[in-house]
Amino acid sequence: LQKELLKYKQEARNLQGIKDALQQRLLQQDAAVLQLKQELLRATMDKEELHNQNVDLQRKVEERNRLLAEYKKELCQKDRHLQQQQTKLDEMLRQLSEASYQQVDLERELEHKEALLAHCMKREAEE
Repeated sequence: LQKELLKYKQEARNLQGIKDALQQRLLQQDAAVLQLKQELLRATMDKEELHNQNVDLQRKVEERNRLLAEYKKELCQKDRHLQQQQTKLDEMLRQLSEASYQQVDLERELEHKEALLAHCMKREAEE
């Protein structure tokens, strides 16, 4: 009986050792699971933050695109206005040039008539 008792005590010690080892392993696995859950929570929070940043960036891009479209529209209007002003300026320069030619012609004609008048007055004075 004592031999059998010793055998069962030895077996009980072995089983207790196995039980302790399994409990230790279970604690390690629980700790690992807890760590993984924490990492998953952090990753989920990071993902949510990135999603929010992405939404914010998309909103900013849309706003900038809207502003860009407005600026392009204003620029086109200003280009049209500038072309109209350039056309008016070109027309005024053409008219000024014509007026200048007419002035030169009139000045020549005036000089010619003054010369004729001077010639006529000289002739009259001689007569």
